[in-house]
Amino acid sequence: MKSTHARHAVLLFGCVLLSGCLGNPSELTSSAPDKPWGPAGDSGSFAVQGPVDDTLTRTSAAPRIRIQGGKVYTLSELIDLGQRSHPSTRVAWEQARQAAAAVGIAEGTFLPMISANVIAGYQDVTTPLPTPFGGTDYVSTKASGVVPSIALQWLLFDFGERQTLLDAAKETAFAANVAFNGTHQALIHNITRAYYLYGVARQKSGIAEYSLRNSRKILAAAQGRYSSGIGTSIEVAQAKQLVAQSRFRLVQAQDGLDDAYQGLTGAVGLAPNVRIKVASSTNRRLPGTRVEPTDKVIRQALSRRPDVLASYAALKASQANERAAAAAFLPKVYLGAVAAANQGSVQAGGLPGVGLQNTASGVMLGVTVPIFDGQIRKNRQRQAASATRAAAALHRQTREASIREILLASNSLRSALASYEAASELRRASTVTYNAAFEAYQNGLGTLTDVTAADSSLLDAREAQADAHAASLLAASSLAFMLGNMTSSSAPEEALR
Repeated sequence: MKSTHARHAVLLFGCVLLSGCLGNPSELTSSAPDKPWGPAGDSGSFAVQGPVDDTLTRTSAAPRIRIQGGKVYTLSELIDLGQRSHPSTRVAWEQARQAAAAVGIAEGTFLPMISANVIAGYQDVTTPLPTPFGGTDYVSTKASGVVPSIALQWLLFDFGERQTLLDAAKETAFAANVAFNGTHQALIHNITRAYYLYGVARQKSGIAEYSLRNSRKILAAAQGRYSSGIGTSIEVAQAKQLVAQSRFRLVQAQDGLDDAYQGLTGAVGLAPNVRIKVASSTNRRLPGTRVEPTDKVIRQALSRRPDVLASYAALKASQANERAAAAAFLPKVYLGAVAAANQGSVQAGGLPGVGLQNTASGVMLGVTVPIFDGQIRKNRQRQAASATRAAAALHRQTREASIREILLASNSLRSALASYEAASELRRASTVTYNAAFEAYQNGLGTLTDVTAADSSLLDAREAQADAHAASLLAASSLAFMLGNMTSSSAPEEALR
């Protein structure tokens, strides 16, 4: 009897001890909405700091990209670098692999499930028994045993529920694979766009340097006129102001060049501190004027657009899920089998133990018919039907948006090409005007105001031509991307033909 009370006391003490091991969850956050959080409790600042293990983001399968020092990378080579190094391609690839694994999971539901189980136990029961002399005696009964078993579960027939779920998984996998290719297409387009923007930024930097040289020539001419006694100090001051303005524009252009370079390396997926040499896009040939895409061209483009194909696959997957939700109302036929063995022993008091050994096996064929589940299946069916309608609306929206993007890209290309022609004519006229004004000023026939105005007009014309040239390249690549043709590293070149 004393041993029983001792056991209860030990059990109670253990419960109290375990409850004392629990922490206070409220200590894991801030004590008040206006108090900052810190790993060691409230602090006086809302700054955060903690260790970041970069090794967690590195995998053995991640490619190692080597940059060749001194090499001038062309656009196609930059695209090849991006496809091998940009994290977005690996993310899309892993997502496609996950979708493929989901297909394998759905296929596995058609096969039986076989499991091995082992149950082992020990029991000690103490029973008080009265003695003939008015006392109490205790009889201890001990039992132990091990029951290994093999069980089989197999769903034989479910009126197509598993098949529809498999169809949905296959459509989802198809959408993931299409999205993977679409990620590469978007990456090619983004690198192409960043490459052209970097090219125009570098061209503007060169234009700013050219403008600075012109400003210094104007300053030298003003100082020469002043030394000859035909100029004024005001002209010299204005010329110095023009040089300062040109130097300021050069600083701005170089800052824009640095930003464009970071945009290019980011689009490729290179580290921010990597320095590479990039081929110029200044003399790149522009495409000819394009006519508006016909209905046939648009239909062909829609059949190649990853976003349209993915949205259509998502619609088909939603329809399959809706059919699976309807099949959940129907009966299911299943097969079950088990084979088990029992090995154990029983010992009571001082008597010798008795061993127990037996085996059991059985096969069952059953039918389950759902009758009532609190409308869970009904609500799942409604949910699936709603998802199908939403997927249909999303597919229609994606299709219409794609058509609109194609038409807008075509219009942008025509406008950009027309702007380039106008800007080229403006540059030619501005060059003639500047040369004439500067020559007249050197010969004492013109004014510094005319030269300054001509220099500013020439700078604006050169920048306008550079912008129009880059805009034409960007519009051509965007049209190719919208048509679903940005599929390889050579696609940007083909878009200019």
